Amino acid sequence: MQKLIIQGGVPLHGEITISGAKNAALPVLCAALLTEEFIKIKNVPVLQDITTMLSLLTQMGINVTATNIPEISLSASTLTHLVAPYEMVKTMRAAILILGPLLARAGEANISLPGGCAIGLRPVDQHIKGLQVMGAEIHIKHGYIHARAKKLHGARIVFDIITVTGTENLMMAATLAEGTTILENAAREPEVVDLANCLIAMGAKIHGAGTDIITIEGVPSLYGAEHTVMPDRIETGTFLVAATAVGGEILLRETDPHLLDAILDKLTEAGAHIDSNENWIRLKMHTRPKSINVRTAPYPAFPTDMQAQFMSLNCVASGTAIVTETIFENRLMHVQELIRMNANIEVEGNTAIVHGVPQLDGAHVMATDLRASASLVIAGLVAQGETVIDRIYHLDRGYENIEGKLSTLGAQIRRAQ
Repeated sequence: MQKLIIQGGVPLHGEITISGAKNAALPVLCAALLTEEFIKIKNVPVLQDITTMLSLLTQMGINVTATNIPEISLSASTLTHLVAPYEMVKTMRAAILILGPLLARAGEANISLPGGCAIGLRPVDQHIKGLQVMGAEIHIKHGYIHARAKKLHGARIVFDIITVTGTENLMMAATLAEGTTILENAAREPEVVDLANCLIAMGAKIHGAGTDIITIEGVPSLYGAEHTVMPDRIETGTFLVAATAVGGEILLRETDPHLLDAILDKLTEAGAHIDSNENWIRLKMHTRPKSINVRTAPYPAFPTDMQAQFMSLNCVASGTAIVTETIFENRLMHVQELIRMNANIEVEGNTAIVHGVPQLDGAHVMATDLRASASLVIAGLVAQGETVIDRIYHLDRGYENIEGKLSTLGAQIRRAQ
């Protein structure tokens, strides 16, 4: 099993290019199910989750051409296998995103229920309820969602809770439904907007993406299109937090500062000096960071996917910070690993009280999920001595060549068996 080895205490200097967003690329890949024509997708990140999704789509009969990554072309002119097996879904919960488009296009879908998730339950009941309102007949047997619909019809759907994948799934399904669908209490995340832009390029009629009410007028068919995946705001934020924690000066290119208002505000509060333009962000940090309180909430508030990284930053900041997680019930598992590195953290329910210490110590730690692994990388960059991180396959699911990019910035980090 591979691991990362980090010699900490080295400030970061230089510039790197941000990759396309995993959480935008995955639903856009699924959108290819909605048309018989070719879809060309640019700026696709090279990640394990992308590889898994492409394997799933290939076994369903989609023709995938990925000879020029980060460009991928897909053609779903024929669909031969309308099943997403447990062997694939268990490694990537985003596979549920094929349910809506497959049902809308083929009238049938058999999708394994997602397996357990380290950070929380993340139920798919909102997906199922919405499709049932649109006329689908759905049964759950032997761990699979069996869905049938001769033709979906437009409906008014009010989400009980804000769900990004639920919004994306029903938005895709509604593009080919008869009539108008209105999604209320919809997710406002930029990745939802990115998917909507792709669908519109394919001929969909969508209004209100980026607000909590999205209206979709169904059309008889969609056609081929070309789409460029948005930059990864979480990867951007992770590198910015790393530089704020360990110090230095970095320039991130091919990103979008307008997607990171909540993150940039918190880093400025911590003492970082930030400049930006349309597609780049420069951060300078030459002092010890200040503690910052964090409370996660749906976009445009502070993202849950950045909570763990800011936890590591607060571990070495001056003062005491309160970090509250409101989205996922188990997303504080990285705390115990950080404590192994001499962090001073108390947990009370869904809240962590972080007392900053002058120095973290290198230690042997284990990643428990994707963003927790990023937090341990940041802690390792700051710590005195050597940090060894096990189970880094989590990193490969969401960060494209993270050790290579950090090495470019001067970090002493390497991958080993």
